[in-house]
Amino acid sequence: MLTVCAVLAISGCEAERHERPTDSTDGGATPLGSMTSHTPTVTPNAPTATDSRPVIAAFGDSLTAGYGVDMESSYPADLQRDLDKAGYRYRVVNMGISGDTTKDGLARVERVLALKPAIVVVEFGGNDGLRGVPVASSRTNLDSIVNKLQSSGTQVAMAGITLPPQYSQPYIKSFNETYTLLAKKYHVPLLPFVLQDVYGVPGSIQQDGIHPTAQGCKQVSKNIFGLIKPLLKK
Repeated sequence: MLTVCAVLAISGCEAERHERPTDSTDGGATPLGSMTSHTPTVTPNAPTATDSRPVIAAFGDSLTAGYGVDMESSYPADLQRDLDKAGYRYRVVNMGISGDTTKDGLARVERVLALKPAIVVVEFGGNDGLRGVPVASSRTNLDSIVNKLQSSGTQVAMAGITLPPQYSQPYIKSFNETYTLLAKKYHVPLLPFVLQDVYGVPGSIQQDGIHPTAQGCKQVSKNIFGLIKPLLKK
């Protein structure tokens, strides 16, 4: 099992919180946006008796949920197609909720574990930075997320992002260190920037300057695929 912790950079944009818990059949680091929320009403699809493929749970906030794009254009949907084309038999389930913080993610860990996933892609942290959550609190929450998933048999990998320069350098440094420290603590691989080859690429970021377009989500899928590929089995 694999867990990928993909961390977000931040800027000031307001977006609706929403969940996509369904099966998925210009350059440089950037800030990500603020996502305020409403309570999601959709629940994840459970594995069917006829679908025995191992589950990959894409677990995160708006970057995972696919804010601003059609569900079939979200990165988990693209990841499903990429896996299918490459001959890997996995079923991707989108467990993203826009606006989620690490605290919200921790509260949802049991829902992810209920899927009995073979792989969990975890992508949290940007909303914490945006809201000025103390790094110690975010670190504790992410630590608990990784620990709970790993304790269930899930291997963990992490993918990171950064904060915009208007944040204090000590805060940015401590924020970034959260992911390197957890990667070392749990002996997991680290992807430095989940939006690599997305941000700053024409046509890849929405007008809000924060979220990937359908084109950008395709690249995010490739980034995640590259991270988890060594742990996939045919």
